[in-house]
Parts: sequence; structure tokens; C-alpha cells
Amino acid sequence: MGRRERKKAATRQAIADAALRLFLERGYDEVGIREIADAADVSTTTLFKHFPVKEALVFDEDSAQEARLLAAVRERPQGQSIPAALREHALRHRMAAAGGDARFTAFFDLVNNTPALRDYVQNMWLRHTSALAQAIAEESGLPANDSACTALAHFALEAPRTARGNEDPRRAITRAFELLENGWNALT
Repeated sequence: MGRRERKKAATRQAIADAALRLFLERGYDEVGIREIADAADVSTTTLFKHFPVKEALVFDEDSAQEARLLAAVRERPQGQSIPAALREHALRHRMAAAGGDARFTAFFDLVNNTPALRDYVQNMWLRHTSALAQAIAEESGLPANDSACTALAHFALEAPRTARGNEDPRRAITRAFELLENGWNALT
């Protein structure tokens, strides 16, 4: 990465960090764009170059998350099933984030208690579902519009949510993916 790209990435990260800090301190609806720009020492124009809408400030890793998700399917070891690759991804990336970290809990509460963020995250997951379904279809040799690919993508993304509040979240996720694996194997 060149100097210019590093500087842009650092600016983007500074904006996202400032936004999240302010949102967690005072609540999403109580923080304005100007405040975030000032806290990150950038103009509002610069802020909007990096984040087109206020909600995107909370989900600054959206593109990276999707890229990791698609890579889990496309770059899985030979012989590993798609559901198994998605299970490993969920356990490595989605569970690791939760791992008892107070900041994750605060982030999760922020999203769940803010209607605009709940709507945004739902739309984000729908985009990820589409992209993942496409990757699953490509990797499986199935038609792009195959409903089984869409269903697997949807349930794979939802599986970690089913583990919330569970005594053993890792086991709960594993069990959910066992169900997905068995269903997928019956279809393919």
C-alpha cells in the first residue's frame, strides 16, 4: 500500500473510531456529523467521502467482512464443504468478535437499540446474503438464482445470532451448521 492509500485508510479509521466512541458515549441519535468530523479532525466533506451515510460510520468494516465471507467459500481447502467453511468463518470471525469483550457488547446494544442502525444492518446482511449466494452457486455449479444457495447463505449468516445468550455459543453455532451441512448434503 502506497503512502496515499495508507493516509486515506488512516483517515477513514480515525473517522470510524471517533464516531463509534461518540456513539457509545452518548447514543447514536445524540451525535451529529459535524461533531464526528471535528473529533476526527476532518471536514464533513472528507467524512462523507469515506462514509456516504451516518449509519455507515458504525459499520466501517462492511466491505472487509463481505470479502472475508466470500473468501471463506472461494478459498476453502479442497474437500471441505461450503457449510463447513462457513461454520469455520463464523467461529473464527463472528464469535471471536463477541468473545466476552465489553466493547462488542456495547456495540451490539447500540445497534439493537437504534432503529436506524437495525435497519441498516438488516440491509447490509441482505447484500451479504446475495453476494454469498452467488459465490455458493458458482462454487457448487448451480444456477445463480438457485433458492438452495440463497437459503444456505441466509441461514449461514443468521446462525451466529441463534447462539446469542446461549450457555455455550460455540456449540450452538456448531449445531446450527451441522443442520445446514446435513440439509446441503441432501440437496447436492
